[in-house]
Amino acid sequence: MRRLIRSALFVPASKPRAIEKAAHVGADLLILDLEDAVGPEEKTDARTVVENALHSWESSGAVRAVRINALETEWGAADLRSAARADAVILPKVEQVGDLHAARSALSSHGSSIPIWAMIETPRAVLALNAIASAVGTGLAGLIAGTNDLSKELHCSLEHERLALVPHLVNMVCAARSRGLYVLDGVYNHFRDPKGFRAEAEQGRALGFDGKTLIHPGQVDLAHLYFGPTSRDLEQAAKVVAAFADPENAGKGVISLEGNMVERLHLEAARALLSTASENDS
Repeated sequence: MRRLIRSALFVPASKPRAIEKAAHVGADLLILDLEDAVGPEEKTDARTVVENALHSWESSGAVRAVRINALETEWGAADLRSAARADAVILPKVEQVGDLHAARSALSSHGSSIPIWAMIETPRAVLALNAIASAVGTGLAGLIAGTNDLSKELHCSLEHERLALVPHLVNMVCAARSRGLYVLDGVYNHFRDPKGFRAEAEQGRALGFDGKTLIHPGQVDLAHLYFGPTSRDLEQAAKVVAAFADPENAGKGVISLEGNMVERLHLEAARALLSTASENDS
Protein backbone atom coordinates (compact mmCIF):
# COMPACT_ATOMS: atom_id res chain seq x y z
CA MET A 1 0.00 0.00 0.00
CA ARG A 2 1.32 3.44 -0.98
CA ARG A 3 1.52 5.52 2.17
CA LEU A 4 0.95 9.26 2.29
CA ILE A 5 4.05 11.44 2.34
CA ARG A 6 2.57 14.88 2.93
CA SER A 7 5.26 16.23 5.24
CA ALA A 8 9.01 15.72 5.14
CA LEU A 9 10.77 17.50 7.99
CA PHE A 10 14.49 18.30 7.75
CA VAL A 11 16.10 17.94 11.19
CA PRO A 12 19.67 19.24 11.69
CA ALA A 13 21.91 16.43 12.90
CA SER A 14 23.88 18.98 14.92
CA LYS A 15 20.89 19.88 17.14
CA PRO A 16 20.07 17.19 19.74
CA ARG A 17 16.92 18.94 21.02
CA ALA A 18 15.51 19.21 17.50
CA ILE A 19 16.15 15.49 16.97
CA GLU A 20 14.36 14.63 20.20
CA LYS A 21 11.35 16.85 19.43
CA ALA A 22 11.03 15.55 15.87
CA ALA A 23 9.89 12.15 17.13
CA HIS A 24 6.64 13.69 18.38
CA VAL A 25 5.58 16.13 15.63
CA GLY A 26 3.75 13.59 13.47
CA ALA A 27 5.69 14.10 10.22
CA ASP A 28 5.31 11.43 7.56
CA LEU A 29 9.02 11.56 6.71
CA LEU A 30 11.81 12.63 9.07
CA ILE A 31 15.08 13.60 7.42
CA LEU A 32 18.19 13.76 9.57
CA ASP A 33 20.19 16.39 7.73
CA LEU A 34 23.96 16.02 7.50
CA GLU A 35 24.25 18.42 4.57
CA ASP A 36 22.96 22.00 4.39
CA ALA A 37 21.94 22.30 8.06
CA VAL A 38 25.39 21.33 9.33
CA GLY A 39 28.51 23.48 8.98
CA PRO A 40 31.76 21.99 7.65
CA GLU A 41 33.40 21.97 11.09
CA GLU A 42 30.42 20.07 12.55
CA LYS A 43 29.92 17.40 9.91
CA THR A 44 32.12 14.68 11.35
CA ASP A 45 30.59 15.00 14.82
CA ALA A 46 27.08 15.21 13.39
CA ARG A 47 27.52 11.87 11.68
CA THR A 48 28.06 10.15 15.04
CA VAL A 49 24.44 10.85 16.09
CA VAL A 50 22.84 9.03 13.16
CA GLU A 51 22.36 5.67 14.87
CA ASN A 52 20.88 7.15 18.07
CA ALA A 53 18.64 9.52 16.11
CA LEU A 54 17.22 6.71 13.99
CA HIS A 55 16.63 4.66 17.12
CA SER A 56 14.83 7.54 18.85
CA TRP A 57 12.53 7.92 15.85
CA GLU A 58 11.47 4.27 15.73
CA SER A 59 8.18 4.92 17.54
CA SER A 60 7.34 8.03 15.50
CA GLY A 61 5.59 6.13 12.72
CA ALA A 62 7.55 8.19 10.21
CA VAL A 63 9.81 7.03 7.41
CA ARG A 64 13.30 7.72 8.82
CA ALA A 65 15.77 9.09 6.29
CA VAL A 66 19.21 10.66 6.27
CA ARG A 67 20.31 13.37 3.86
CA ILE A 68 23.99 12.81 3.27
CA ASN A 69 26.57 15.12 1.79
CA ALA A 70 27.20 14.53 -1.90
CA LEU A 71 29.32 11.44 -2.51
CA GLU A 72 32.07 13.44 -4.19
CA THR A 73 32.63 15.48 -1.03
CA GLU A 74 35.04 14.43 1.70
CA TRP A 75 32.10 13.45 3.94
CA GLY A 76 29.83 11.65 1.48
CA ALA A 77 31.15 8.10 1.65
CA ALA A 78 31.19 7.98 5.45
CA ASP A 79 27.74 9.61 5.59
CA LEU A 80 26.31 6.94 3.32
CA ARG A 81 27.80 4.18 5.46
CA SER A 82 26.11 5.66 8.53
CA ALA A 83 22.82 6.10 6.68
CA ALA A 84 22.69 2.50 5.50
CA ARG A 85 20.45 1.48 8.44
CA ALA A 86 17.86 4.19 7.84
CA ASP A 87 14.59 3.60 6.01
CA ALA A 88 15.80 5.74 3.11
CA VAL A 89 18.68 7.94 2.04
CA ILE A 90 18.30 11.42 0.57
CA LEU A 91 20.91 12.07 -2.11
CA PRO A 92 21.61 15.78 -2.70
CA LYS A 93 22.44 17.46 -5.99
CA VAL A 94 21.73 14.48 -8.22
CA GLU A 95 22.57 15.51 -11.79
CA GLN A 96 22.84 12.25 -13.70
CA VAL A 97 21.97 8.58 -13.54
CA GLY A 98 25.53 7.78 -12.56
CA ASP A 99 25.02 9.54 -9.23
CA LEU A 100 22.22 7.12 -8.38
CA HIS A 101 24.17 4.06 -9.47
CA ALA A 102 27.17 5.15 -7.39
CA ALA A 103 24.99 5.51 -4.30
CA ARG A 104 23.26 2.19 -4.94
CA SER A 105 26.57 0.41 -5.36
CA ALA A 106 27.93 1.89 -2.13
CA LEU A 107 24.78 1.00 -0.19
CA SER A 108 24.89 -2.55 -1.52
CA SER A 109 28.49 -2.86 -0.35
CA HIS A 110 27.20 -2.01 3.13
CA GLY A 111 24.50 -4.68 2.88
CA SER A 112 21.70 -2.13 2.50
CA SER A 113 18.82 -2.17 0.03
CA ILE A 114 17.07 0.97 1.32
CA PRO A 115 15.45 3.26 -1.27
CA ILE A 116 17.03 6.44 -2.54
CA TRP A 117 15.35 9.84 -2.86
CA ALA A 118 17.00 12.23 -5.32
CA MET A 119 17.12 15.97 -4.76
CA ILE A 120 16.72 18.01 -7.95
CA GLU A 121 18.66 21.21 -7.30
CA THR A 122 20.56 22.23 -10.44
CA PRO A 123 19.87 23.08 -14.10
CA ARG A 124 21.69 19.90 -15.16
CA ALA A 125 19.36 17.86 -12.99
CA VAL A 126 16.30 19.50 -14.54
CA LEU A 127 17.57 18.73 -18.03
CA ALA A 128 18.23 15.10 -17.03
CA LEU A 129 14.91 14.54 -15.23
CA ASN A 130 13.60 11.85 -17.55
CA ALA A 131 16.81 9.83 -17.36
CA ILE A 132 17.04 10.22 -13.58
CA ALA A 133 13.43 9.17 -12.98
CA SER A 134 13.87 6.22 -15.35
CA ALA A 135 17.08 4.92 -13.76
CA VAL A 136 16.62 1.15 -13.50
CA GLY A 137 18.10 -0.85 -10.65
CA THR A 138 18.89 2.11 -8.41
CA GLY A 139 16.01 1.76 -5.96
CA LEU A 140 14.88 5.31 -6.63
CA ALA A 141 11.70 6.04 -4.64
CA GLY A 142 11.12 9.74 -5.12
CA LEU A 143 12.23 13.17 -6.28
CA ILE A 144 12.55 16.23 -4.04
CA ALA A 145 12.57 19.76 -5.40
CA GLY A 146 15.52 21.68 -3.97
CA THR A 147 14.00 25.06 -4.74
CA ASN A 148 16.49 27.21 -2.82
CA ASP A 149 19.52 25.81 -4.62
CA LEU A 150 17.74 25.63 -7.95
CA SER A 151 16.67 29.27 -7.85
CA LYS A 152 20.21 30.24 -6.89
CA GLU A 153 21.71 28.27 -9.79
CA LEU A 154 19.17 29.67 -12.24
CA HIS A 155 19.66 33.25 -10.98
CA CYS A 156 15.90 33.51 -10.58
CA SER A 157 13.56 34.52 -7.77
CA LEU A 158 11.29 32.57 -5.44
CA GLU A 159 8.99 35.59 -5.30
CA HIS A 160 5.88 36.26 -7.40
CA GLU A 161 4.35 32.83 -6.72
CA ARG A 162 7.57 31.13 -7.85
CA LEU A 163 6.69 32.02 -11.43
CA ALA A 164 10.23 31.39 -12.68
CA LEU A 165 10.32 27.90 -11.17
CA VAL A 166 6.87 26.63 -12.08
CA PRO A 167 7.88 25.05 -15.45
CA HIS A 168 10.68 23.13 -13.75
CA LEU A 169 8.43 22.03 -10.88
CA VAL A 170 5.86 20.75 -13.36
CA ASN A 171 8.59 18.79 -15.15
CA MET A 172 9.60 17.17 -11.85
CA VAL A 173 6.04 16.09 -11.21
CA CYS A 174 5.69 14.74 -14.76
CA ALA A 175 8.95 12.78 -14.54
CA ALA A 176 7.98 11.30 -11.17
CA ARG A 177 4.47 10.35 -12.26
CA SER A 178 5.78 8.67 -15.42
CA ARG A 179 7.68 6.20 -13.21
CA GLY A 180 5.38 5.91 -10.19
CA LEU A 181 7.70 7.85 -7.89
CA TYR A 182 6.90 10.16 -5.02
CA VAL A 183 7.57 13.84 -5.65
CA LEU A 184 7.91 16.45 -2.92
CA ASP A 185 7.84 20.23 -3.19
CA GLY A 186 10.65 22.41 -1.83
CA VAL A 187 10.80 24.12 1.55
CA TYR A 188 9.07 27.37 2.45
CA ASN A 189 11.70 29.50 4.16
CA HIS A 190 9.52 31.87 6.22
CA PHE A 191 8.43 29.49 8.97
CA ARG A 192 6.59 32.21 10.90
CA ASP A 193 4.37 33.02 7.92
CA PRO A 194 1.48 30.51 7.80
CA LYS A 195 -0.38 32.54 5.20
CA GLY A 196 2.59 32.41 2.84
CA PHE A 197 3.05 28.71 3.56
CA ARG A 198 -0.58 28.07 2.68
CA ALA A 199 -0.27 29.87 -0.66
CA GLU A 200 2.86 27.92 -1.61
CA ALA A 201 1.50 24.59 -0.37
CA GLU A 202 -1.76 25.04 -2.25
CA GLN A 203 0.24 25.87 -5.36
CA GLY A 204 2.35 22.75 -4.85
CA ARG A 205 -0.69 20.55 -4.50
CA ALA A 206 -2.26 22.12 -7.58
CA LEU A 207 0.93 21.30 -9.51
CA GLY A 208 0.63 17.66 -8.42
CA PHE A 209 3.17 17.25 -5.62
CA ASP A 210 2.53 14.56 -2.99
CA GLY A 211 3.71 16.75 -0.14
CA LYS A 212 6.22 19.35 0.97
CA THR A 213 9.62 19.41 2.59
CA LEU A 214 9.71 21.44 5.80
CA ILE A 215 12.22 23.31 7.93
CA HIS A 216 10.17 23.74 11.11
CA PRO A 217 7.96 21.40 13.19
CA GLY A 218 5.20 24.02 13.15
CA GLN A 219 4.76 23.42 9.43
CA VAL A 220 3.86 19.72 9.78
CA ASP A 221 0.16 20.11 10.57
CA LEU A 222 -0.18 22.73 7.85
CA ALA A 223 1.34 20.36 5.29
CA HIS A 224 -1.12 17.66 6.31
CA LEU A 225 -3.98 20.11 5.99
CA TYR A 226 -3.08 21.26 2.49
CA PHE A 227 -1.75 18.01 1.03
CA GLY A 228 -3.83 15.36 2.77
CA PRO A 229 -7.21 14.31 1.40
CA THR A 230 -9.92 16.60 2.76
CA SER A 231 -13.20 15.35 4.19
CA ARG A 232 -14.82 16.61 1.01
CA ASP A 233 -12.36 14.57 -1.11
CA LEU A 234 -13.18 11.43 0.87
CA GLU A 235 -16.90 12.09 0.75
CA GLN A 236 -16.84 12.54 -3.01
CA ALA A 237 -14.73 9.39 -3.46
CA ALA A 238 -17.24 7.40 -1.41
CA LYS A 239 -20.06 8.72 -3.60
CA VAL A 240 -18.24 7.61 -6.75
CA VAL A 241 -17.70 4.10 -5.36
CA ALA A 242 -21.33 3.86 -4.21
CA ALA A 243 -22.64 5.07 -7.56
CA PHE A 244 -20.76 2.43 -9.53
CA ALA A 245 -21.87 -0.21 -7.01
CA ASP A 246 -25.54 0.59 -7.75
CA PRO A 247 -27.04 -2.34 -9.71
CA GLU A 248 -28.51 0.17 -12.16
CA ASN A 249 -24.98 1.12 -13.19
CA ALA A 250 -23.64 -2.43 -13.50
CA GLY A 251 -21.29 -2.74 -16.43
CA LYS A 252 -21.42 0.94 -17.35
CA GLY A 253 -18.20 2.69 -18.27
CA VAL A 254 -19.56 6.17 -17.74
CA ILE A 255 -22.29 7.36 -15.37
CA SER A 256 -23.81 10.67 -14.30
CA LEU A 257 -23.23 11.77 -10.71
CA GLU A 258 -24.53 15.06 -9.39
CA GLY A 259 -24.49 16.60 -12.85
CA ASN A 260 -20.99 15.37 -13.74
CA MET A 261 -19.87 12.58 -16.05
CA VAL A 262 -17.83 10.03 -14.09
CA GLU A 263 -15.76 7.30 -15.73
CA ARG A 264 -14.25 4.09 -14.43
CA LEU A 265 -10.86 5.78 -14.19
CA HIS A 266 -12.48 8.02 -11.57
CA LEU A 267 -13.70 4.91 -9.78
CA GLU A 268 -10.15 3.53 -9.65
CA ALA A 269 -8.86 6.83 -8.31
CA ALA A 270 -11.65 6.98 -5.70
CA ARG A 271 -10.93 3.46 -4.48
CA ALA A 272 -7.20 4.21 -4.26
CA LEU A 273 -7.85 7.38 -2.27
CA LEU A 274 -10.15 5.68 0.21
CA SER A 275 -7.79 2.75 0.60
CA THR A 276 -4.76 5.00 1.17
CA ALA A 277 -6.63 7.13 3.69
CA SER A 278 -7.82 4.06 5.56
CA GLU A 279 -4.36 2.51 5.65
CA ASN A 280 -2.73 5.69 6.92
CA ASP A 281 -5.38 6.13 9.63
CA SER A 282 -4.93 2.60 10.95
